[in-house]
Amino acid sequence: MLLSNSRIDNYFQENNFIKCPHEHALYVKVKDGDILIVCLYVDDLIFIESNPSMYEQFKRVMTKEFEMTDIGLMAYYLGIEVKQNEEGIFISQESYTKEILKKFKMDDCKPISTPVECGVKLTKHDEGESVDPTFFKSLVGSLRYLTCTRPDILYAVGLVSRYMENPTTTHLKTAKRILRYLKGTVNFGLFYSSSDNYKLVGYSDSDWAGDFDDRKSTTGFVFFMGDTAFTWMSKKQPIVTLSTCEAEYVAATSCVCHAIWLRNLLKELSMPQEEPTEIYVDNKSAIALAKNPVFHDRSKHIDTRYHYIRECIAREDVQVEYMKSQDQVADIFTKPLRQEDFVRLRNTIGVTSQD
Repeated sequence: MLLSNSRIDNYFQENNFIKCPHEHALYVKVKDGDILIVCLYVDDLIFIESNPSMYEQFKRVMTKEFEMTDIGLMAYYLGIEVKQNEEGIFISQESYTKEILKKFKMDDCKPISTPVECGVKLTKHDEGESVDPTFFKSLVGSLRYLTCTRPDILYAVGLVSRYMENPTTTHLKTAKRILRYLKGTVNFGLFYSSSDNYKLVGYSDSDWAGDFDDRKSTTGFVFFMGDTAFTWMSKKQPIVTLSTCEAEYVAATSCVCHAIWLRNLLKELSMPQEEPTEIYVDNKSAIALAKNPVFHDRSKHIDTRYHYIRECIAREDVQVEYMKSQDQVADIFTKPLRQEDFVRLRNTIGVTSQD
């Protein structure tokens, strides 16, 4: 039965659910120490409970009020396949991946071990032959949705996304390499093991002047709660930075902004982060710039919004720590990597095949 978002929204708010101020698609209800969380997307619902009796009661209400008949353990949601057992939850888009490969006639292609060739150099002024922009946009858009469960291809998809207006055969070849990588990893996804570890930890990284057209850098960050990544980003920075220190500082600020949002959200979900959230950065100069106001004279040219990180450190909401480059998990979101490094970081963020 097709339901209106407003009708469900009104029902929740009239029945003592609190609409999360930091994420308006979430509703939370706490009763006698038990918690019920509902995620609403148009007329689709995901609900999580701490007491099985709350599930049964919620199921009866939804069946009566909204005539829902397919409530049960989540197995498929917006193209994402979900498999649950006592050990944890495995999410993937295996069927969707196969559809993409078939749609772009790559279902019989030869698999390859990485989504981006190490050392690849793309530019908008490539001399290759032009290709159909509509076809290229369709391919990139299809890949973009796949990053919901495949963070290992996020950098590669972001890279080819920069050339959608006037794509050439070189850009298309790079995009098809991602499909070749997916061919060999069709059944990969993210496994979230059952855990009581709710500590939030972030990793932030940046390349420097990696875009050969405008010399802007790429920000990458990832957050963990337990052993598997649960939120990530790879995005070209909006400004041109003048040094690796500045590029890392801008990336760390974006990471901290996301950390503050996550901390506020988790507090609403009864999982408050009592200790400062640790953010790991592999540039000591960027850490010094974030912690020491004396460096302000050397950074007046940096947009004031990027100094927000200092305020968060002073409030002890976050704690920026140094990590060696070889251990920087967020590397996978900022640059092409050699096969051995890529596979190691892919395993670290929790992307794995289904057993």
